[in-house]
Amino acid sequence: MSGDAHATTDEHRQALAQPPPTLRGHEVTLRGPRLLLRPLTENDWAPLLAWNNDPKVLACAEGDEIESRTLDEVQRIYRAISVNAHCFLMELDGRPVGECWLQRMNLQRLVARHPGEDVRRVDIAIGVPALWGQGLGREAVRLLLDFGFHRERVDVIYACVDAGNVRSRRMFESLGFAVGAESNSAAGLSADAELDMMLTRSNFEAAG
Repeated sequence: MSGDAHATTDEHRQALAQPPPTLRGHEVTLRGPRLLLRPLTENDWAPLLAWNNDPKVLACAEGDEIESRTLDEVQRIYRAISVNAHCFLMELDGRPVGECWLQRMNLQRLVARHPGEDVRRVDIAIGVPALWGQGLGREAVRLLLDFGFHRERVDVIYACVDAGNVRSRRMFESLGFAVGAESNSAAGLSADAELDMMLTRSNFEAAG
């Protein structure tokens, strides 16, 4: 998961405390040159649990804060997120390799910057470390951007990235994201600080 994938806002804590009994479903499927992004379902807990207990995946997604998760914790997290998100399982040649979502922005500090606009965020995790660095994350995010800007007509999409996650930051920059002026981006920023990377629909469409 890129950056602050499981943000612990008050709203999020409340959702985790009382999550819905099942994932909120949707009927959106996205296809790229290599990847299929299909709706996340209640049949996908096995790979999600494995990825949420893989030390390499957790270190990339959560830093040193989280070492493992139980099935109950995993279910609570994804069910809570799905209430305000299109959640997808990423498949490569029919094999689950990661998850991602386009979520209505859950951080009020970012919503407040764009009054009257539809603000979302993307989060992504490649759950198979052997596949890191092969461009799958970029392909998945590009599919989410096309869906968000062209079909949902979203105004702004953010990616919240840990400052120390250079690979993730460069991937988002290659797609047109830039660190917002209000982000904690001063010199000397600690590796676990968060960067608010932003892309507007107008900039996305202008870039073609």
